Amino acid sequence: MAFGQVGIVHNTWHEPIDITGTSSDHHLELTLLPNSHQARACFSEHWGTHRFEPMGNVFLLPANQRVRARSDCRRQNSIICRFNPDAVNAWFERHLEWTDCRLQTALDIGDPVLRRLLIAIGEEVRSPGFAGEAMVELLAAQAVIALSRHLKGITDDSGQRGLAPWRLRLIDERLSDTATPPSLGELAHLCGLSVRHLARGFRISRGCSLGSYIADYRLHHARDLLASDMSIKAVAYSTGFSSPSNFTAAFRRATGETPTAWRQRAKEAPPSKRSLRRTGTVVRAASTNE
Repeated sequence: MAFGQVGIVHNTWHEPIDITGTSSDHHLELTLLPNSHQARACFSEHWGTHRFEPMGNVFLLPANQRVRARSDCRRQNSIICRFNPDAVNAWFERHLEWTDCRLQTALDIGDPVLRRLLIAIGEEVRSPGFAGEAMVELLAAQAVIALSRHLKGITDDSGQRGLAPWRLRLIDERLSDTATPPSLGELAHLCGLSVRHLARGFRISRGCSLGSYIADYRLHHARDLLASDMSIKAVAYSTGFSSPSNFTAAFRRATGETPTAWRQRAKEAPPSKRSLRRTGTVVRAASTNE
């Protein structure tokens, strides 16, 4: 085929699959066995290493995109089309941006037209008819066009709607490691976004800046520790402050009193009033997650 290769592939594995790699071609695949093996994949350069999304029976692994795939599959029959990016530029845009939504959709393509074309390719490969090679090439060209239309119709407006729940969850999980507060750059990399898009989306989702949310999260955790018998010095280092004096200054700015005064007042309060309430920022954040 002038712009790639097609074929039916039979694979057998003796242990669960965990493969990482990058292809120089666009890899389009239709799995023919029931999709009961719960395959998942991660585009780590975009999503970080924690996010894995389900793979459907029809999926695309874009050229030059590093992907890690996992599955407990043991046998699989597939119809596979491999398209050379340079050879299909007439249909598949060279500069198509691989946004979050496009990458996620590529792992589970529900386009019925594309599925029918792949099945037709498989039937022609399995039982070639008159001018079979030409027919396969025509069907493959149609598949590229259908795939391009499908991907171009996907838009990622997450910056206008706020961050996806999985990104908010990753941020909160990272913040739970209070001994080493993250930078905005680290959180942006974890979420697969630029710092600007992360900051804008977070403000839409949580109603506050990410910087103030991080600071509030640390101070709320500090209040929890101050309610225990931990020393002020230990609380400071446990919440990521470089020194007890810096912790005291930050705590005073946020609450209007020193950690020692807050601890004493908390101990003198009636038991019914000793529960620690979050500040307004974190309360709003909690209600957003519900």
